[in-house]
Amino acid sequence: MKDFDGKIALVTGTTGIGLATARRLAAGGAAIIACGIDRAANAAMTAELDSSGAEALVMAVDVSVPDQVRDAVAAGVERFGGIDIIVNSAAVHPYGTAVSTDFDTWNQAMSVNVGSIYLTAHFGIPEMIRRGGGAIVNVASVQGFACQQNVAAYATTKGAIHTLTRSLALDYARAGIRVNSVSPGSIRTPILEKAARGENGTDADVEAAYRRFGEAHPIGRIGEPEEVAELIAFLCSSKAGFCTGADYRIDGGLTAGIGVK
Repeated sequence: MKDFDGKIALVTGTTGIGLATARRLAAGGAAIIACGIDRAANAAMTAELDSSGAEALVMAVDVSVPDQVRDAVAAGVERFGGIDIIVNSAAVHPYGTAVSTDFDTWNQAMSVNVGSIYLTAHFGIPEMIRRGGGAIVNVASVQGFACQQNVAAYATTKGAIHTLTRSLALDYARAGIRVNSVSPGSIRTPILEKAARGENGTDADVEAAYRRFGEAHPIGRIGEPEEVAELIAFLCSSKAGFCTGADYRIDGGLTAGIGVK
């Protein structure tokens, strides 16, 4: 028997960590409800999961819009019968200080990175309760603990995810729902690739940039989405049955020391 046989997982984000997590949960036997705004990525995920024999419903959804999240949850429940797992991975990563970040950009970061977690909980938790409980994992970041310069909106959202995770865990523990977050360091994702290419998008040697980023981590490299997905899968599984309300760093030792290179 696979570790997620009979489980139904809602995953937001269809690239990077979201894609790797959908793959991992599907390989474990879960039916996947995936929500993403990138239609090309959605199509690629659909083709991959279909070819693997997984049960999957991949939808174009702006996870910051309440009606779209509500409808996606309803469609997934109609298709598969409920929700047992929610993984919130969708995110935007704007750069800027409090002065240079305009109000629309600030609001988008809050709505996508934090608001989507509220929305999947708001519409998804009642479905989880109907099935006797489940697990939620929110993708935060080490930036919620110790941030860089020029990431005011992004870092703020990641700190908020830590707090929302604890709040959800306390509110729904007696309903059998465990809620945790993971805080990755630098991971090979489209967001990191954008950072590697620079603000003007012209830096071509992405792998060289990844090596530079990796040097900041004591382990000496950046992480892979599949490594984060394995941690998420553990937290979604019965093996983590006594884990709730906590954050789990997966950062190659980045936040373990001061000024470590």
